[in-house]
Amino acid sequence: MCSKFSVSTTPCNYGANDARFLHSKTSVARKRAQGIKAHKCSSSGAIPRLSIKEFIPHTDLRVHEIVERQSQANNLARQDACRRVEMNPKLLEEAYKRCRNICSEYARTYYLASLLMTKQRQKAIWAIYAWGTRIDEMVDGPNAVYMSKSFLDRWEERLEDIFDGRPYDILDAALTDTVSNFCLDIKSFKEMIEGMRMDTWKSRYKNFQELYLYCYYVAGTTGIITVPVMGIAAESSVSAKSIYNAAIHFGIANQLTNILRDVGEE
Repeated sequence: MCSKFSVSTTPCNYGANDARFLHSKTSVARKRAQGIKAHKCSSSGAIPRLSIKEFIPHTDLRVHEIVERQSQANNLARQDACRRVEMNPKLLEEAYKRCRNICSEYARTYYLASLLMTKQRQKAIWAIYAWGTRIDEMVDGPNAVYMSKSFLDRWEERLEDIFDGRPYDILDAALTDTVSNFCLDIKSFKEMIEGMRMDTWKSRYKNFQELYLYCYYVAGTTGIITVPVMGIAAESSVSAKSIYNAAIHFGIANQLTNILRDVGEE
């Protein structure tokens, strides 16, 4: 099943290999790497000691609101809000299969790690990855030069439809099922789209605070989204807030590592 809305200039064709439209990074990623590389170190050559808290306090990003909503799994009103959206089982099976194909081909280690999870959690991770990869392809793929603000605006509208139980295509159907199964909050998904918007107009960051915000949008949000999927043990002595903070920092660290790798390649 092919989406009516394609990020490609040619019709998409989902076949045995549903990830064929995904490609390596283009000039957008190169510009991002060059923008960071262009900023020289201080004359002393010393690397300043940085405190994450002094850059973007999570209270400013209102992360606590997302954590609060996603942590209330036993609240009856919350359960009602997250009631399942009924869909054809065969369609869902095919939808998750296509998400799995995308994940296994383009994120091999990520895919292998997902196999350690329960079947339901595996499928959720695949659906989240497929959604994130498709939006990343818009701003960082071979057709990125043709993208405009309207494409990302349309993608955000589609996201709202996904959360309202109205998936646009078969890959969206997998995410609709996932968000209803795990009560995921839409805010982190929207913030990821906001990070992609930054990709369309910004390639230089004047300080670490700006870079940190970008990394939070495109990667820290992934940590927030996946915590409910992976779950927090009932007997855990660590607070949900600490676990979410760790997930955010892990995502940001991964993104910073990716940027450093891009700088090295360029």
